[in-house]
Amino acid sequence: MGLDQPDDCGVVRVSDDLALVITVDVFTPVVDDAYDYGRIAAINSLSDVYAMGARPVVAVSIAGFPDTRLSLEVLADILRGAVDACAQAGAPLVGGHTVKNPEPLFGLAVTGVVHPDRLVRKGSGHPGDVLVLTKPLGIGVMTTALKNERLSESARQAVTELMLVPNAAAAQVMVAHGARAATDVTGFGLLGHLHEMVRAAGVGARVEFSALPFLAEALTLARAGLFPGGAKTNLAAYGEALQFDAELSDWQRLLLTDPQTSGGLLIAFPPERLTGALAAFASRGVGATVIGQMVPGNGDILISR
Repeated sequence: MGLDQPDDCGVVRVSDDLALVITVDVFTPVVDDAYDYGRIAAINSLSDVYAMGARPVVAVSIAGFPDTRLSLEVLADILRGAVDACAQAGAPLVGGHTVKNPEPLFGLAVTGVVHPDRLVRKGSGHPGDVLVLTKPLGIGVMTTALKNERLSESARQAVTELMLVPNAAAAQVMVAHGARAATDVTGFGLLGHLHEMVRAAGVGARVEFSALPFLAEALTLARAGLFPGGAKTNLAAYGEALQFDAELSDWQRLLLTDPQTSGGLLIAFPPERLTGALAAFASRGVGATVIGQMVPGNGDILISR
């Protein structure tokens, strides 16, 4: 699987019982602390492997760094954070490449393994499948407020802690309880990644805004219009596939296209698997929320109040 069948990772079958999954992701800082930035970037990069039901086994880093503007100790802290996050995931960081860049840029190329028959695809959902989200939304709004020095200390801690939660446990539950399809929610926002799922599957979806989980301060910031530019870009890019309830305001709509960093998994479960999966999520400390359902359609998404 590659560019002809786009998914969260590229996949190469190397034997009847082994496939490699490969992904790469880099981004500029979303927090002020260099060590946390390294950890978040690593956890974000690992997430695509988890979204496909695979186990990460090795990673290499990709760094851009302004060595004339920042101390090399900052780069060392970023790398230390990534090494620690990868070690926690059981996927050692074994090397990498660094170039000079006007601003910091960091991420990983990650390789994982999976049995080919257990691969979880983005576009394998069926009408009737129930949609479950494993992290609250609003990360882009919160990190934008942080950059503009408009985020409270408690909210800064909350969004940092959320981005530092790996999707490993959520992925293990997902695989064990027969998820039909999944993806991770990152730069395209909730509705962008859901659109990828339903378009690939040839179905539609219904989402209930009132059911969605949000970071508390994100709602206040969104009402004030504090969005990253990517939220509006996302809405313009795939907005034709979206049918919003007329009573949803502009800020509510943009919250659903808000780019997320190290967001949760968006998973489609057959209805008969849902109860067991939710119980397993709870037992593992994963905050899973039912947000809607796949329906007959052709890539269209209805968002109700």
